[in-house]
Amino acid sequence: MFVGFDYGSSNCAMGVMNEGNVQLVPLEQGKHYLPSTLYTHHSALVVDFVAKHLHGTAHEHDFISQRQALLNTLPRIKSDLDLHPSDDTLFIGREAISEYVQFPEEGYFVKSPKSFFGATGLKQGQINFFEDIATAMILKIKQRAEHSLGKMLTQTVIGRPVNFQAVGGEQSNQQAVGILERAAKRAGFKDVAFLYEPLAAGIDYESDLTHDQKVLVIDIGGGTSDCSFVQMGPSFRGNSERDADFLAHSGKRVGGNDLDIALSYHGLMPLLGLGSTFKSGLPLPNQAFWQACKINDVNLQSQFYSESHTRELNAQLRDVSAPELYKRLMHLQQNKQGHQLVQQGEAAKIALSSASEFNCDLSFLDKDLYKNLSVHDLSVAVESSISQIVTLAKQAISDAATIPDVIYLTGGSAQSPLIKAALSEHLGDIKMVNGDHFGSVTAGLTKWASMLYK
Repeated sequence: MFVGFDYGSSNCAMGVMNEGNVQLVPLEQGKHYLPSTLYTHHSALVVDFVAKHLHGTAHEHDFISQRQALLNTLPRIKSDLDLHPSDDTLFIGREAISEYVQFPEEGYFVKSPKSFFGATGLKQGQINFFEDIATAMILKIKQRAEHSLGKMLTQTVIGRPVNFQAVGGEQSNQQAVGILERAAKRAGFKDVAFLYEPLAAGIDYESDLTHDQKVLVIDIGGGTSDCSFVQMGPSFRGNSERDADFLAHSGKRVGGNDLDIALSYHGLMPLLGLGSTFKSGLPLPNQAFWQACKINDVNLQSQFYSESHTRELNAQLRDVSAPELYKRLMHLQQNKQGHQLVQQGEAAKIALSSASEFNCDLSFLDKDLYKNLSVHDLSVAVESSISQIVTLAKQAISDAATIPDVIYLTGGSAQSPLIKAALSEHLGDIKMVNGDHFGSVTAGLTKWASMLYK
């Protein structure tokens, strides 16, 4: 059986065809969307989880040979953690978030792992680890979908951004696609294909068109923003090859996660000392505050939570002019609570799409600590990110050398009034259509899978 699989930066979803219509598959507590998060008591336990699944399969030998040194450390790690064979050691989705919030300092938590797959400068060991994270997540999601459907899943079309990274070019894209393809096959899919996410969203829109249109699809996901300028309609939708229908592509690693990070940094970090000074009057460096918020950058996160950085923060405490604020940053660093802070930024971003204010709960840092954020705060914080999204849309229109008949907006952040207003201001009076902000990509991937695997 085949599925369309949106392994997204913010959420994951799977779709199947049911009597000619796309049906989303329940993946967690009856919900169709599963947050792209993973939590485990120790990073090595991800490798252990995958190794157990691959036992007796064609993938086992190569996997074990590449991970043997790490697998040799598992008995000691399990003993140190006092784990029993029946204990759950790996959680995904809402369960992962719940475990992390309860025990932030005791385990390993990753949000939006897909955001890391195209990173430049990764060593082979890091690439292997991201493959293991992707394998573990895809395996668990696949198992849940199979349980819901009562059928085995063997074929899939997975969505991919136009560009996984702003830098690295096609090499980064090949690295990321390679990680996803190997992970999907290790998780049990026999046939794996990929489709650009904005095109997938456009295919869903195209299903209902009664006449041909030039459509600029703008997909603002959690990790990337992508534009596909495509000819769509009755004359095109039966084509199994769509390359000739593309007029332009553009994409960049800037998305909803970046808006969350920007709002957390500008709106919340002043409560932890951002913008304050040393006793000498010199400004406090911004680097540590940015590292704390930049949860989609593995290198900055490693630097922020390192032991050497702990010593550096402790040494600086006696020299800062606002130690009561700086201690909150130290508390966050020592308890690995950067994700919790950015979760409050994300909650504010979502709420401010329809409300004028949102009160962020930061009591995990300091008792009774709250921060009220406004639409103005959001507008100032995300101005740079929105400007980049507008530039991508302009680039696609310029490369296509024609004006679109309609702009089709999809992705979790596409509902932001600030983004819509900026696009209208810079692109002119072009009709905008709102897609299913979370379901369009999954639906398009499923319809494409039905063409490939029929």
